[in-house]
Amino acid sequence: TVPAPVPLDTVAQDIPLVVAYEDDDLIVVDKPAGLVVHPAAGNLDGTLVNALLHHCAGRLSGIGGVARPGIVHRIDKDTSGLLVVAKRDVAHEGLARQFKDHSIDRRYLAIAAGRVMTSAGTVDAPLARSPHDRKKMAIVRSPTAKHAVTHWRKLRQLRDASLVECRLETGRTHQVRVHMASIGHPLLGDPVYAGRRPALKAELETLDFRRQALHAAHLGFIHPVTKNALAFDSDLPADMQELLDHLHG
Repeated sequence: TVPAPVPLDTVAQDIPLVVAYEDDDLIVVDKPAGLVVHPAAGNLDGTLVNALLHHCAGRLSGIGGVARPGIVHRIDKDTSGLLVVAKRDVAHEGLARQFKDHSIDRRYLAIAAGRVMTSAGTVDAPLARSPHDRKKMAIVRSPTAKHAVTHWRKLRQLRDASLVECRLETGRTHQVRVHMASIGHPLLGDPVYAGRRPALKAELETLDFRRQALHAAHLGFIHPVTKNALAFDSDLPADMQELLDHLHG
């Protein structure tokens, strides 16, 4: 059955945004969990792009096309944290080069299942769509898989869990979630990669915590126009802080 046609234009919507920084060239947004970055099947509006079109009065880079104006990188719907968006094409091109060169400083805070026994480590494992489930990413040893590297360090030991910082050398879809699961420490609350018997399931249900415990806490880059070094930090959102306090006790 062919679905009804939908308009190509993405509409501006007055959705509240937390803006960490903004100038004529770019904007850094602190995205809440639950907000999709750009329109796609199943989420044709109510996205970050719809909110940005309203906030920026249509002044976004056109390189990303109608559905993704200004979008240089993404974070998952149920991951919170910092995201930079280009308002002018020159900024889009400059930021894209930095992402391609892996010179963007991106650090995530994650609450991982289990006691991480070492203080730090690196996961260097290529990622691609799972051959068994196309909705999932997986470590795949094939020519089509993309190079992916995550550097992690343990920040705090919790009760049956660990607070870790993950620094991305590359930025692949679901990279932190897949890499942490691959070393036996999936993220708490992850509906896709936590396994059939997720850790601390009862605790998460008590707190009504229903997403992967992942937050894009730090973002650093060179401004593509002014060439100034910019760095931004975002505190843990209330739901992750509550989970952290609960497990710390």
